[in-house]
Amino acid sequence: MCRVLRVARSGWYTWCQRRTRISTRQQFRQHCDSVVLAAFTRSKQRYGAPRLTDELRAQGYPFNVKTVAASLRRQGLRAKASRKFSPVSYRAHGLPVSENLLEQDFYASGPNQKWAGDITYLRTDEGWLYLAVVIDLWSRAVIGWSMSPRMTAQLACDALQMALWRRKRPGTLSFTRTVEASTVQQIIRRN
Repeated sequence: MCRVLRVARSGWYTWCQRRTRISTRQQFRQHCDSVVLAAFTRSKQRYGAPRLTDELRAQGYPFNVKTVAASLRRQGLRAKASRKFSPVSYRAHGLPVSENLLEQDFYASGPNQKWAGDITYLRTDEGWLYLAVVIDLWSRAVIGWSMSPRMTAQLACDALQMALWRRKRPGTLSFTRTVEASTVQQIIRRN
């Protein structure tokens, strides 16, 4: 076959060996890709090429920014931008908003002095569920909760009723957010 193709036999065998052997460059790229992937995963996919390069150099790897960026591109990795937390507040709805009685003072010297409540939503297999929670700020214990597929005033009232039932009608109490003061007074009168 070498005679027909007019190729030296030694050249043919060298070419066959080269096809199956991984080159030094390919070995370096594989090593680089595995190291970059591990560092990218440790950073919770937040670091881009410059920060990953700094981290890898601190660990003793002699990679530059372009090498790390090329490795990220080869693997299809993109850093997620971390966003500043901004609390969701819909104050422009025109409805009455209950005042914040605690004024961000979450310290309580004993049980049943200050309670806090909030509503959040959770994704489940059946869809979204809303969870209303009441905690005692002294013990940080959840003392009342309620879940519903819809966010209604009744959801918050049920959580507050559970808290009142579990704590056997506390005397003086400050409650923050979620439920209007008039609703709280009505629930306390009923219990």
